[in-house]
Order: sequence, then structure tokens, then C-alpha cells
Amino acid sequence: MIRRRHRFTSSISLASDLVASLAAFFAAWYLRFGSGLFPTTSVPEFSRYLLLVPVILILWPVVFYFHGLYQTRRGRSRIDEGLNLFIASLLATVLLGSFITWYKQDSVRPDGIVEVFTYSRGFLALFAGLNLTFVVLGRGLIRSALRRIRLSGHNLQRILVVGAGALGKEVTRKLNDHQELGLRVVGFLDDDPGKAGNRFAEVPVLGTLKDLDRVIADQGIDQIYIALPLEAHKKMMRILQSVGQECVEVRLVPDILQYATLKATLEDLDGTPVINLSQVPLQGWSSLVKRCMDIGVAAVAMTILLPFLPFAALAIWLEDKGPIFYRQERMGLDGRSFMMLKFRSMRVNAESSTGPVWAIRGDSRRTRFGTFLRHWSLDELPQLWNVLKGEMSIIGPRPERPAFVHEFKNRIPQYMLRHRVKAGITGWAQVHGWRGNTSIRKRIQYDLYYIENWSLKLDFKILWMTFRHGLRHNAY
Repeated sequence: MIRRRHRFTSSISLASDLVASLAAFFAAWYLRFGSGLFPTTSVPEFSRYLLLVPVILILWPVVFYFHGLYQTRRGRSRIDEGLNLFIASLLATVLLGSFITWYKQDSVRPDGIVEVFTYSRGFLALFAGLNLTFVVLGRGLIRSALRRIRLSGHNLQRILVVGAGALGKEVTRKLNDHQELGLRVVGFLDDDPGKAGNRFAEVPVLGTLKDLDRVIADQGIDQIYIALPLEAHKKMMRILQSVGQECVEVRLVPDILQYATLKATLEDLDGTPVINLSQVPLQGWSSLVKRCMDIGVAAVAMTILLPFLPFAALAIWLEDKGPIFYRQERMGLDGRSFMMLKFRSMRVNAESSTGPVWAIRGDSRRTRFGTFLRHWSLDELPQLWNVLKGEMSIIGPRPERPAFVHEFKNRIPQYMLRHRVKAGITGWAQVHGWRGNTSIRKRIQYDLYYIENWSLKLDFKILWMTFRHGLRHNAY
């Protein structure tokens, strides 16, 4: 049953890709030779180009197949599929270009001169771009249609969750939250006698692990999610041996929720699967994109603010003839210290008698102009230079002083995880009011949410919220 559904979905995707390739072929021909958009000395024989159609209709599906693009996987992200489509299309285009270079068609003109026919590179480039566009659009339409069908209660796969503990309930909740995937949890199995006959998230406990074969047959189960605790290893092995004789798919949910610190991802160590319990989204290309955003925003901001900076510097100096800037050691990415710049808003040597302490509301150590600067967060502007140097980011958890870090890391769980990304001038916690002398625990919750859910969209949202209502606050 599952295999038939997979074959049906794969066949729809294949048909869509073939139609997209044909449409791209004719569109590329028209744009290159028939539209007048591109200069051409003569229009080649269309029949010669038609010889490419069988090659395209074989080559593209074969390359897509070996890139796993006909393996149906519910829940596959659009980004993941789009990236695979791009790579596969690029490879297929290179192979088609190699074929065109190798395949020569000679013809003899009436005057006896032999002409060598070559295919247009412009046509090939147009076809490659149009083909990728049409394929993505076609698969998007299929995805939308399947989503509507599944939300209407059709094309569903019936799920059995083995284990009605915290892990099983969490898996069930996530499956129920994404009904567009067409995965319906029909029941639990659990050996705890106190759970027999109960319902969790409106899903009943159908029996114990001994009832596995019966429940699979009676309920028409398509997939089994094994969500047992680590200590139930022997039970897990018996279940895997039992379901190996059934025509169902098996998913194993590792019991690492109590150990995971950020996001868990599966990695490969020379063929051995390894689970990374502290994966962060800000790696690779994402890190490069964020760095480019930091440089761009910091450069533009410094250019715009340049006329203001001399006046601010003069006002700070005139009040007490002290230094304009204040350098303070803070802890940033991977726990490395750096010197953070600020406009000085307090008296010189304000902590000479107290040591590192939090600033408080109405702090007597502030200067008059410093109160104004802190009221509008303008004392933070020199940190744009820290951003350009790569020590900070525009958006991220606010950096703390090493003395406070050593204090908090021993009494606040997961505090040091905030140092998995660069510190920021503003952040998710700050735009929600958790700044200065406020709850450290609440700030950590917001910082970890930002780290786990980072995206460029979230960064721009925080930037907008900062400009909208995050600059002005009560000075402390």
C-alpha cells in the first residue's frame, strides 16, 4: 500500500518534470530564435534541435533519480528540494553540453563546402534556466495540491507510536501540528498498566507492546514511530525484529530530549552515524550571509551617523573633560573576550571603589549627557566598529562581562549556550524588554530561542522592532 502510494507520487513528479522540460525546450527555442530579443544571423533548422528532445527527456529524469528527487518523503522542506533540483539541473546541463560538444552534424553546401552544425550556447543557457524554473513551479503545484488533499482527510498514512511517555507524546504533538503532511496518529502502545485505555492528545492507548502485530493488522498501520526511553533497549530490539516481518515503515526517535542543548542533527563519521546535540543554524552559508548583512548594515549606519558623532564626542568631553569612549571587556563567540566600545555615559573610574556592578535606575554615577545617551541607547553606537571588526554582530545575545559570566554559568542552566553565536548590539531579548538589570533567566530563554530559530527574516524583524520601539527606554 505504501509502495503504491510512493510510486503514484513519484509518477506525478516525473510527469510534471517531463512536461516542464518540454515547455522549457519550446520556450527557449522561441526566445532565442523567434522572439527577436536576441540577435541572430540565421535561424537554424528546427528539426536539428528536435533531436535533443529524446536526450533531454531521458537525461533529466535519470539525473533527478540519482539525486533522490523521486524518493517521496513527507515533510521534506522546499529549500532542501529546491537546492537538490538546482544541483541536479546544473549537472544535467553540463552533461547535455558535453553531449552537444561531442555530437557533430556535418552538411555539404551546394558549392561543396562542408559546414559543421553546432547548437547555440544561448539556447542551452535559456533552456537550463527555464527548465529549472518550470520544474520548481510544477513541483510547487503538486506540493500545494497534495497539501489540500491531505488537509481534507485523504491520502493519509496511519501512524502507531510505540511508547506513551514524554517522548511519544512530544512526537504525537508535532505530528498533529503538521496535518498537511498527511500523517495521522491512530494510537499508542505502552507497557505501563496505568496508561491502558487512556487518551493522550486525543489519541488512545491501544494496548501493550505484545499487541503490536494485532494492532498493525486491525488498524491498517503504515508507519511505526518507536519512542521508547534509552533503558528499554531490549524491548526496542524485539520490536524491530517483529516489525521486520511486516510491510510497514519504521521510524526510530532517539531519546535524547533530556540531553539535547540546542538542536540535534545526524552527522556521519566515516559511515558511523553520530548525533550532534548542539547544532546551531548559524553555520556555513548562513554564517556568510549574516556576516555580509552585518558589514552592510554597519557600514550604512556609520555613514548616516557620521555627522552626529563629533557633536556627541564634544558634549561628552565638555561635561567633565574625560575620555569620549569607554572600553569594557566582554565575552563573545565561543567564550572569547574582546573590548567592547561605548560612548562614556558615567563618571571616570565609576567602578574604582565597587568593582563590576550592574547599573541601576537613576544611577548616580551617570553624567547628565550620559543619561540622555543611555535613554536613547545612543551609547551603543560605537559598537558598530566592533561589528566591522568581526567581534560582534548587529543582531545577537548581548555580551556580558567575564565576572558576570563566571557567576551566571554556575547557577543558570544552559547559560553558556548563548556564546555559540556572536554577541549583538541588539537582540530578541532586548526588543522584548529584557535588557539591563532585568531577569537573566528570561533573557536566556529569549537568547536560546533566537539561536535555535535563527533566520535572515528573524534578523530583519528584530532590526525593525529595534528601530520602531527598541531605541528609547528608561535609563539605568
